[in-house]
Amino acid sequence: MKIGILTSGGDCAGLNAVIRSIGLYCTRNIPGAEMIGIPDGYGGLIRGDSFRMQEKDFEDILDRGGTVLGTSRQPFKRMTVEENGESRLEKMCDNYKKMGLDCLFTLGGAGTHKTAALLGFEGCNVIGLPKTIDNDIYGTDVTFGFQTAVEVVTDAIDRIKTTVASHRRTMLVEIMGNKAGWLTLHSGIAAGADMILIPEIPFDIDAVCEFVADSRRDKPYNVIAVAEGATLASEAAYKKSERAFARQYMGETTITRHLAEVIGERTGTETRYTVLGYLQRGGTPCAFDRLLCSRLGGVAAQLAKEGRFGVTAAVSGGRITFNALSDIAGKYKLVDPNGPTVKFAKDIGIATGTK
Repeated sequence: MKIGILTSGGDCAGLNAVIRSIGLYCTRNIPGAEMIGIPDGYGGLIRGDSFRMQEKDFEDILDRGGTVLGTSRQPFKRMTVEENGESRLEKMCDNYKKMGLDCLFTLGGAGTHKTAALLGFEGCNVIGLPKTIDNDIYGTDVTFGFQTAVEVVTDAIDRIKTTVASHRRTMLVEIMGNKAGWLTLHSGIAAGADMILIPEIPFDIDAVCEFVADSRRDKPYNVIAVAEGATLASEAAYKKSERAFARQYMGETTITRHLAEVIGERTGTETRYTVLGYLQRGGTPCAFDRLLCSRLGGVAAQLAKEGRFGVTAAVSGGRITFNALSDIAGKYKLVDPNGPTVKFAKDIGIATGTK
């Protein structure tokens, strides 16, 4: 059995742990298994690049961040667009056949899964694995890489709080998450943020300023966790491109910077902001993710052995299972504004920027 494996989209901690688990299971449990690494995600498959992987290649990568295969972003909307007489999807399918693959593992997020579903429709045997620090893949309780990112962001906020408290400031911490606020919500609660702003709950700027002004009467500093995709209630009806255009026109680089300026002007509070950026993606996976990745990779490899394709591994109630790619591709798992985690945050006094 000739088995290809690629990592696509943004990197995160745990990718190598999944690669390791798949590689070790296949080489030790599938007679004659031949592992083929495809570099740089779907980009490598489009170009037809590949290399043979040996069992030794999988042995010492469990605790390494990033991906030994390399990764790239390939916009889903470009996959079926004809370029010089052939689409990227057609090139990938052709190269899948030229490589003689019997199965292809695709490790990635929502966009990766949509493309994997396309490959499946075209006759490629594909098995997906749910990777993203955003935790927004539909059909799984948790994605690998998420918990490590929560740990990193929580630690960062803990460190920032000591400076904020020393200088008696209000600090806004921008956290990754364009569509979904899971990372901001979980790390914000874990780090004891005073306010959490996420895309699923458009915020009122007046409510934010009132909260800061009121809370500073009893507390000398504030920490506000802001998802990069957080939106003003007044712009919630706009498309992402429309919001970006309007903000650019007004000279606003990020909503976090704009909000920090407004809070400072309206409340008279010394206000700063910091963008954690790619710090959230890198580094060693935590123990939770190492175990999760090992389990997900093992189950995915077992699915390949059994000939179950067109699926993606998933977590449900602590159990590793799988979903049909056709059922989850193009769907997102978003934070429920009325769900238990948001309710708990409110119950312990964490504000969400609403009146």
